[in-house]
Amino acid sequence: MSDSEITRMKQKTTPVPLGTLIGRELRNDKAEQPTIKYGQAALAKKGEDYFLIKPDCQRIPSNPLTSFSVFAIFDGHNGISAAIFAKENLLNNVLSAIPQGISREEWLQALPRALVAGFVKTDIEFQQKGETSGTTVTFVVIDGWTITVASVGDSRCILDTQGGVVSLLTVDHRLEENEEERQRVTASGGEVGRLNVFGGNEVGPLRCWPGGLCLSRSIGDTDVGEFIVPIPHVKQVKISNAGGRLIIASDGIWDALSSDSAAQSCRGLPAELAAKLVVKEALRSRGLKDDTTCLVVDIIPYDHPVLPPTPKKKQSLLTSFLFRRRSHNARSNKLSAVGVVEELFEEGSAMLAERLGKDFPLDPSSGLFRCAVCQADQPPSEGLSVNSGPFFSPASKPWEGPFLCATCRRKKDAMEGKRPSRPTIAA
Repeated sequence: MSDSEITRMKQKTTPVPLGTLIGRELRNDKAEQPTIKYGQAALAKKGEDYFLIKPDCQRIPSNPLTSFSVFAIFDGHNGISAAIFAKENLLNNVLSAIPQGISREEWLQALPRALVAGFVKTDIEFQQKGETSGTTVTFVVIDGWTITVASVGDSRCILDTQGGVVSLLTVDHRLEENEEERQRVTASGGEVGRLNVFGGNEVGPLRCWPGGLCLSRSIGDTDVGEFIVPIPHVKQVKISNAGGRLIIASDGIWDALSSDSAAQSCRGLPAELAAKLVVKEALRSRGLKDDTTCLVVDIIPYDHPVLPPTPKKKQSLLTSFLFRRRSHNARSNKLSAVGVVEELFEEGSAMLAERLGKDFPLDPSSGLFRCAVCQADQPPSEGLSVNSGPFFSPASKPWEGPFLCATCRRKKDAMEGKRPSRPTIAA
């Protein structure tokens, strides 16, 4: 890397004074922010479900204009250690992967990549403890009218808008239902099949062997194999200023209720009562066969004390209009139509190199490469680019970021079913 390139990268990361950041937020805070109200309910069968509620986070400390909220569910299996560890460490690992001194718009754009890094870092740290439990994670960040959801496993988050349209913001990583994930696991060295009982009969859902896990993505599960990856599906949407409701729940809910029935069962009720009713409805439908945890989060227009009731009849708007991708001029459009949801980002690839981007800079004070996952600084001679391939490979671009430390690079290769690669010196 040339001196001029290093200088340009340093210039990109010059610290911004706190006063300047606060002034920028004040100028940009033209739209009234919504009110967040929430409720939680649960019934325990195994005692392996955990949840996180943090409605008072701030991007800039002591600046309430930079507030955002975090809600998450962790459904543990084979023990509770992974679920507890993820609950205690995941948020900090995500935030540490977001550059400091950036605007709200830049922060939201950096969030999907930071979620990937945070999930992988949390998994690496937990596996270093030598424990074998695992956990699903559904992790939701709400900043104004923008909702970002990252998930591994089969917990789920749905969005019920004021237009009466229910949207799924997560992807289930169950081997039984996800053919793409089955193909990825087998290509990475795992085996997928049902449990064999005496006589050779196969029973139960599809599982990954060794280990017998029904999921293809989780945090933890050291004994199963690295092809069970912690790389989350991430979706980011912006809802209209009419507001909406999120229902975040473990599979104890979704094994009993469809997304539509869960949303319909609690419409018109405040969030706390709605969460209890969803759990009650799941119990009535299926009985208590698993831990059952539900968070209901209402994103309410600032001038309403409660979420306005959803119309009984769906509006006669096309679904493609109600849930649309960002168009070339969507950034300047004001979302005001009832029920409109604008999709800003969605990516579910399990390939780490495709999820981290290429613009991770050098540390401006030290000139060191910074690992895109664990944020550890390292000399350029030890920084391994995610684009580094075998020596003399035409596809190898060891000078392009993001860079990984040796530990995170080994993790990346293992998740992709590769043997440990030879160290490649980054130029």
